[in-house]
Amino acid sequence: MLDVISPFETPPVELRGSEAKVNGRAEIRFAKSGSETRLAHLYQHEPLRVLFPAPAGGDIPQAALVTTSGGLVGGDKMSIEIGADRGAAAIAIAQAAEKVYGSAGEDCVIGVDLRAEDGAWLEYLPQETILFDGARLNRGTKIDAHPTARVLAGEILVFGRIGRGERMNSGFVHDAWTVASGGRAVWADALHLDGDIGQALDHPAGLGGAIAVATAVYVGPDAADNLDHARGHFGETAGVIGGVSLVNGVLVARWIGEDQLALRNSFAKYWAGLRARIMGYPAALPRLWHV
Repeated sequence: MLDVISPFETPPVELRGSEAKVNGRAEIRFAKSGSETRLAHLYQHEPLRVLFPAPAGGDIPQAALVTTSGGLVGGDKMSIEIGADRGAAAIAIAQAAEKVYGSAGEDCVIGVDLRAEDGAWLEYLPQETILFDGARLNRGTKIDAHPTARVLAGEILVFGRIGRGERMNSGFVHDAWTVASGGRAVWADALHLDGDIGQALDHPAGLGGAIAVATAVYVGPDAADNLDHARGHFGETAGVIGGVSLVNGVLVARWIGEDQLALRNSFAKYWAGLRARIMGYPAALPRLWHV
């Protein structure tokens, strides 16, 4: 699969006061060649790098995104573009959880663009985004799918370094999704938290004490056929509440949880089951996602 050589550059640096900001970028495109999916285009710009671990038997090609800086700060910008050409099938995953540190005022801006052409299958499976207290995250995820394409994409947000007993109490979060099918906008949504985030997390009309949220979006011509199956996933999982809705052919699953690990496990089980039901792929996530 590694038949394309990628240019790799040193990071551009913008000096703002005494701090250096980065502008990372990754462009990945898969194309079908005969009966196989191969890498057709790759561009990477620090601190984003892309690896290609060998998939497990019977699974599809994988691209693993790595942030070499070890985390993001206010003023950092990251851009990710992933495409699957006609008939191609691939999955992009994150090597590890992404950390967004506290900011003195500037936002960390992340843009994710996913494109799938006629008959393609594309998965975008990041790991958790961990928001430190005072973090400022402005992220937008866009999906543009051909009416016959299928895209499964998700995100997990964790509000604080929970393992250290710390929680995000202040900062800014704007996490937006837009989905288009055949060039027509079919769904848009955004989570927006600003200022006293701790109050919003605790409020019964907000997240009710949750410390993590997750979203999984499936776009495909058979989305409605999978609604009952998707809803059947959510049962009695201690510390986790979830549900599924169908809007304009977009299947949207959501989780909120007081237990980060239980939420992650529920998210993974749902994802594995859905990809197996729809495409017949192994009912498992890539090994790297579980490390």
